[in-house]
Amino acid sequence: METNALDILGSLWATSGFATLFVDFRQVIMLLLAVVLLYLGIGKKFEPLLLVGIAFGMLLANIPGGDMYHPELWDAYIAEEATITDIFHEGGLLDILYIGVKSGLYPSLIFIGVGAMTDFGPLIANPKSLLLGAAAQFGIFGAFLLAGAIGFAPNVAASIGIIGGADGPTAIWLTSKLAPEYLAAIAIAAYSYMALIPLIQPPIMRLLTTEEERKIKMDQLRPVSKREKIIFPIVVTLFVCLLLPSVAPLLGCLMMGNLLKESGVTDRLSDTAQNALMNIVTIFLSISVGGTALYYRFLTLETLEIIVLGLLAFILATCGGLLLGKLMCVITHGKINPLIGSAGVSAVPMAARVSQTEGQKANPSNFLLMHAMGPNVAGVIGSAVAAGFMLALFGGGA
Repeated sequence: METNALDILGSLWATSGFATLFVDFRQVIMLLLAVVLLYLGIGKKFEPLLLVGIAFGMLLANIPGGDMYHPELWDAYIAEEATITDIFHEGGLLDILYIGVKSGLYPSLIFIGVGAMTDFGPLIANPKSLLLGAAAQFGIFGAFLLAGAIGFAPNVAASIGIIGGADGPTAIWLTSKLAPEYLAAIAIAAYSYMALIPLIQPPIMRLLTTEEERKIKMDQLRPVSKREKIIFPIVVTLFVCLLLPSVAPLLGCLMMGNLLKESGVTDRLSDTAQNALMNIVTIFLSISVGGTALYYRFLTLETLEIIVLGLLAFILATCGGLLLGKLMCVITHGKINPLIGSAGVSAVPMAARVSQTEGQKANPSNFLLMHAMGPNVAGVIGSAVAAGFMLALFGGGA
């Protein structure tokens, strides 16, 4: 029997995504949202290395009929009703890539690259800056309490709180284990606010500090020896990971990457970690995270609440660092500029640059960048420790 052209076209239409695109208007909204995020990443350069991939993963996952990501498979896996083998056999491309997120592989590999690009010298030269990095973690625990107060379960509240650490890989790592259904919302909030730090922090910095405090010039940091830089990642790994073993995947990889950089005998590996490895894993991580943003899970009231709580987490983190900076300024009789406290959030080096910019506005001869890098890199350690602490408390069998 001959099949006429109309039958062929009708069959093609019936199997196309266009036929079901408007069955649920939320699909259209998600595709439009993905395009908006692509614009922000490409046109406005908001964390483009991650946001472009996240937005495109969101685009792919919400194409009707694409069947690239199946959350029901992962729900069954978490309930121990399915195995990784089932996901390989029945899942789509994004399901397979998501294995690296769920296992914590991608964030840990990114931390090797972050460690290889990080100079802990300012922190070693001024150990007091570790306190400022710790104070900025107030944003994590403050947002955690607020999220719990409005009804989020403790594991979800912990994942929301970690947005305040201003550390995208850490937020993804913890959320993939505690609240994977909210992964896309939390990752998008975290990276969006990280990109907006130059807009979010300065008004708070000017509100909580006086002009005289912002004018304070700090003494030059002492030189840090190569031996100190080599010993530091080893000692931190041993002490912190023995104290809190759950943080070992993140902190261990961070310190390993830093040791590759500072040892002086693994330059090729350090270069690979900073460039090739970092770039490859970033592609997989961003597309996988974006792929979890299915319209019927993402477009909810909880997503809006997460976005608002994420902003509050950033504000609280900035306030925590600044307030301790003011206290240290008083204790040291004006030797510490409180502005460096705002760099305690772990958005390296953006937050440190904001401290430098605000300091120079008050006093053009002010050079706070290296002083702010101490709390900044301390914030990276602090957010990883906070995530490990949250996982130890609420991890259960997730």
